[in-house]
Amino acid sequence: MVRDFSIRRRLLFAAAAGTAAAVALPGAASAAQAVEPDIDGTAQWNARPPGGNISVLPYRPSMIVVHHTVSDNTSDFSRAQAHSHAHWVQDLHMDGNGWVDTGYNFLVSRGGWITEGRHRSLEALNGGTGFVFGAHTSGQNDRGIGIANEGAYHDGATPPAAQWDVLVGLCAYVCQQYAVPPTEIYGHKDFGNTLCPGVLHDMLPQLREEVAGALG
Repeated sequence: MVRDFSIRRRLLFAAAAGTAAAVALPGAASAAQAVEPDIDGTAQWNARPPGGNISVLPYRPSMIVVHHTVSDNTSDFSRAQAHSHAHWVQDLHMDGNGWVDTGYNFLVSRGGWITEGRHRSLEALNGGTGFVFGAHTSGQNDRGIGIANEGAYHDGATPPAAQWDVLVGLCAYVCQQYAVPPTEIYGHKDFGNTLCPGVLHDMLPQLREEVAGALG
């Protein structure tokens, strides 16, 4: 059954009145409460155990870095495909790159499912005081959370609406938890010689605007 993503998005961005104090962002008088999105942790998608230590930095990140994984632009929008993609990325990073775990903190599938990438990233995000040191953007991993989007967004390809909506929601939650201003959302190519994240880089102004709107 196809999920109603317009309803899901409204729920994701709804103000949770009376449940928690909003996090004030620089330049904003007040903020809405971004609801915690559904995120499948490493245990839920049966990730491989890390091949070394996972470092949790004892402070908040100052930005979000958006990526794409340059995987197939599949039409399979299922949760099972999101889990399969998470395995594909982890295997590539551990076996191909020799890293201890997935380099990204989180991944967003084309069907709008979020998976935890590097172990302990979800735990740290929900805690809101520290974050996991990843391996996604050279020279910036001690400053930024890495969010990767399933697919290859070159040559006119654009993310499906489900993926985009959930990317906005995840970014809003990260900004809320860590008091990151939406203006501090960047693309991988802002920090190196890469084409990543493709057309998503051109869409960053829209992403920042929609995240800011979600936070009031």
